[in-house]
Amino acid sequence: MTTTLVVGLDGGGSGDRALAYAKRMAGLIGDCSLLIVYVIEWSPYSFQTPEENEMRHKRREEEIATALERVVDPAVAALTKAGVKAKGMVRHGHVADTLNAISVEVGADQIIVSRSSADGIVKRIFGSSTANLVMSADVPVTVVG
Repeated sequence: MTTTLVVGLDGGGSGDRALAYAKRMAGLIGDCSLLIVYVIEWSPYSFQTPEENEMRHKRREEEIATALERVVDPAVAALTKAGVKAKGMVRHGHVADTLNAISVEVGADQIIVSRSSADGIVKRIFGSSTANLVMSADVPVTVVG
């Protein structure tokens, strides 16, 4: 049975740490597949005109294409070149909820993310996506420092 690890990327250095850890785990596990995921923060809750909604949909599609090109596809290519089974996806939504939903959807065994070094008042009030994921995930979560 293949072990599936969902790896959450953020497009920065912390995502690279999560990716490196997941690659190492895949090598130790053997029969393992990595699902590389980039989540674009997106709230469906805004009231707009039909014209604004049409433009919003187009912008959403452009964001997905950009994230695939700049973040996900290069990561998947590097893993594949190294002999690791990997595929990728980009979704819009709340990071913690979306990573958890994807892990349930694909029957993942674990989610791997990295903590961000970003601080600020928003993080202190609302918490980080990583903390929210750890508190609410349906599968084990590994947080790479």
